[in-house]
Amino acid sequence: MISLTSNAAAQLRILVQEKGLDVSAAGLRLAVEKGGCAGLQYAMTIGAPVEGDLEVEHEGARLFVDRDSLEYLDQCVIDYEDGLSGAGFRIRNPRAARSCGCGTSFEPTPEAAGS
Repeated sequence: MISLTSNAAAQLRILVQEKGLDVSAAGLRLAVEKGGCAGLQYAMTIGAPVEGDLEVEHEGARLFVDRDSLEYLDQCVIDYEDGLSGAGFRIRNPRAARSCGCGTSFEPTPEAAGS
């Protein structure tokens, strides 16, 4: 299961509303793509889900997870941080063997990679 923190849910509702979208139909879409300095990278967009997405709702905010990315994102926690190194959604991924310094790229554990 993938979860959103209360802080991430609050920020996500704000972002969806700022884009003029309906919070009951739009949210954060999360996927994993090849690329980045560690092999795979997170892709995030604000908008509607794609057919087949897993939908997670928390405190009125919606997270849509790409079906093909679920093996890499199982048990992730999505948080929102606003600190000295910048503001943004942060993914705590127990299925990442290592992550790059920017936090947007990761190498999956052997279990997540299907080895």
